[in-house]
Amino acid sequence: MSASTVSLAKEEKVQVKGSGLLNSVEDQHGGVIINMEEPMDSLDFASLLEASLSQWKEQGKKGVWIKLPIEHSNLVASAVKVGFRYHHAEPHYLMLVYWIPDTPDTLPANASHRVGIGAFVMNTNREVLVVQESNGRFSGTGIWKLPTGAVNEGEDICTAAIREVKEETGIDTEFVEVLAFRQSHKAFFQKSDLLFLCMLQPHSLNIQRQASEIDAAQWMPIQDYAAQPFVQENELFDFLTKIWLSKLDGKYTGFSSLLTSTSSLKKSYLYFNNNDPSLLLSSKHYQP
Repeated sequence: MSASTVSLAKEEKVQVKGSGLLNSVEDQHGGVIINMEEPMDSLDFASLLEASLSQWKEQGKKGVWIKLPIEHSNLVASAVKVGFRYHHAEPHYLMLVYWIPDTPDTLPANASHRVGIGAFVMNTNREVLVVQESNGRFSGTGIWKLPTGAVNEGEDICTAAIREVKEETGIDTEFVEVLAFRQSHKAFFQKSDLLFLCMLQPHSLNIQRQASEIDAAQWMPIQDYAAQPFVQENELFDFLTKIWLSKLDGKYTGFSSLLTSTSSLKKSYLYFNNNDPSLLLSSKHYQP
């Protein structure tokens, strides 16, 4: 994942004073950040940008970041004309970057991965929760698959798994552990993809499918799920099924979640193998 977001969040707000220059802040890596908050004529912006770049070069600055809100998109062409390139875009802004020195560009790349979850939910009858999707790769194939989905920005993997199951099937669940994960490449918008297979415990059994995305949903005996030709012929799905069965037989342990905090009081989840009971007893934040 890109370190740019972290770097920008830790910038030291030192305003650049003086007429004929753009206001900016210095980051912690010898560069500057321009946050265009006020509207500006594109010609005026081009003149100020060239003058600012000249001064920053004399000062030995390195990377230059320009955050352009969507309402100031008229300034994009002026920035690109002097050598800026796109770094990333969000719904409400575009980030452009420029490397000043005649040295290799060390600006951090944009985020490289998308994160998704697959949810393995089983009831006390050894029936697994499965769905048939109305859109995408499996639409119209008759294949029964696990609930899956993308993790939202700022959302924890364990939380995303619970949310996706609830959205697709109406089933309330509790996160148990991450059983395994898979990395693939050149997937969504040519980005790499991380899929975390999560085991969840159901707290309800009455299915209410999501009509907009799910054609059907049901509790299916695990043997019937595993017997589907698609599962047996797909090396990944076949191996994952064997992991689930091994887990159910008590022969496999995945990665439980541990809520932790840093010195800055930021909360995050650590996923770890919980074979050592002493690790669980030493933590007040263990999430079973």
